[in-house]
Amino acid sequence: MPIASEPVPDYAAWRKGVAGVLAKARRVDVAELPEEPEKLLEERTYDGLTIAPLYTRRDERPELPLPGEYPFVRGRDATRDVHRGWYVSAFIHAADGAAANREILAALDNGISALWLGVGERGVPVAELPAALSGLLFELAPLTLAAGEAVSAATEQVFAVLDGYQVADRTEIRVALGAAPLTSRFAGAADIELAEAIALAGQAVQRPETVRAITVDGTVFHDAGASDAQELGAAIAAGLAYLRALAEGQDIADAFEQLEFRFAATDDQFATIAKFRAARQLWARIAHVCGAPAFGGAPQHAVTSAAMMTQRDPWVNMLRTTLAAFGAGVGGADTVTVLPFDSALPPGELGVSKSFADRMARNTQLLLLEESHLGHVQDPGAGSWYVEDLTAALAAKAWEFMQELEAAGGYLAALDSGLLAERIAATRSARDADVAHRKTAVTGVNEFPNLAEQSLSEAARQPGQVARYGAAFEALRNRADAYLAAKGVRPRALLVPLGTVAEHNVRVTFIANLLASGGIESINPGPLEVTGIGTAATESGATIAVLCGSDKRYAEQAGPAVEQLRAAGIDTVLLAGAEKAVAELSAAQRPDGYLAARIDAVAALSDLLEKVGA
Repeated sequence: MPIASEPVPDYAAWRKGVAGVLAKARRVDVAELPEEPEKLLEERTYDGLTIAPLYTRRDERPELPLPGEYPFVRGRDATRDVHRGWYVSAFIHAADGAAANREILAALDNGISALWLGVGERGVPVAELPAALSGLLFELAPLTLAAGEAVSAATEQVFAVLDGYQVADRTEIRVALGAAPLTSRFAGAADIELAEAIALAGQAVQRPETVRAITVDGTVFHDAGASDAQELGAAIAAGLAYLRALAEGQDIADAFEQLEFRFAATDDQFATIAKFRAARQLWARIAHVCGAPAFGGAPQHAVTSAAMMTQRDPWVNMLRTTLAAFGAGVGGADTVTVLPFDSALPPGELGVSKSFADRMARNTQLLLLEESHLGHVQDPGAGSWYVEDLTAALAAKAWEFMQELEAAGGYLAALDSGLLAERIAATRSARDADVAHRKTAVTGVNEFPNLAEQSLSEAARQPGQVARYGAAFEALRNRADAYLAAKGVRPRALLVPLGTVAEHNVRVTFIANLLASGGIESINPGPLEVTGIGTAATESGATIAVLCGSDKRYAEQAGPAVEQLRAAGIDTVLLAGAEKAVAELSAAQRPDGYLAARIDAVAALSDLLEKVGA
């Protein structure tokens, strides 16, 4: 592009700087790089979207309408209270009405402004709902039910309570009944049938309060491994299926008023911001096609991702949920629920109280709202070239996925044929591979693990339904912990640092971190001369050893080192680096394997654990 027509005058200088850095890093001449070297820094999402290294005026898009106006990208509510921001929600699932009521009132006193209440098998017995809701100011705290198969009975109880509740403007009372038969069917969760949900919607329309009967729960797709576009596209397809069923007996505007959406918020903050903005655009487009554009602003409930939560070093989950809540809030979610940092573990596993974990989750949002003041500005991401571009690209990709499901016969047909599960499973496999190869870091799990952690209980080690990102590495840690319990020592490997500290330190650190992610302890005797390797191997008691040094040092010492280790009884000798570093060695002097940056760490570590009997 000629400089004269370049909308960003300094872009050429920036590109030149990028070329210089890349050429130096790749040890090539600048002339060998492509004409647009910055494209080498681009990343691709699981939806195939390109994330550029820099966004400028070149990427500018037309300004969108204000919040409250079609297509609602910037927010569904033009008059949202900026002093309140989004609703701070918490999931309450006490076993009886009195306990639930105490928990509800305490949570309201300490900062939450919306309730998500488990009922029936998910929490409070249906008959004890009136006791659980006693003292609740419904016009101030919206209520959402999670009742599964008990939702109809729970609805009767809630409506009976509301009939005896006095308030000047009953439309200020907001209740979501939470019926989710179509998305629950995907997850294999107990719920009512679609016909019963439609009947509930018919009751809800007749109520003077603002009642929505159906929740389109996109988190079930996310928890199964879906990408952002797949989660949105599947949710929109499910929403369409509900609309078709509702429209058979209701006005289309009333049908739209019976739906709300729930989506997962992850620690990829910009992707989360874009997800909630794109979701509103998608549903607004559906409303427009249906001839009801003014009703396209469905409420959004954000729940921090269960898939990103880890069992190992779970304290890091506080950072993950902070980023997720930030993204959901900036993205315009109406209600946000932050999962407790220990939610991937059985209650009490860490020895901390439930009240502590709940307080941390609640305060995560309160700090964002009351100290960072995120709620004071509607759609603060507007105008960001990156956010606007990502929103539009994600919406287009999600629409494409929704159309694929529609072409297959609609949501239910795609679900029954296995198409939906197949598409999501492919994304899950790609993500699992990235985590296994440590292309995607999960802090405390496949990077910077803490071997000093307590072993998990038998209950914690049981596999769950959520496709958690770090589960494969945590399974390795469980095997190593079982070995520790049986043998009294951890699986271990001897590090063999060759040359000076400057030569081997990077690879020693890399290998120690890699081995620890599989629960294997590293024994580091410090810099070794070849003549001292045999003694170090004998003293370590290990049967696995890893050579760590520079490629130049390997050429000189790797062969003799391998011979020393095998003579000392080491069964498996590995080398930190690529095979090409010892290509000139004879077969007898070559290591048994190689540990490099992008290996399948799960497979490699599993093999090592198997070798030591773990």
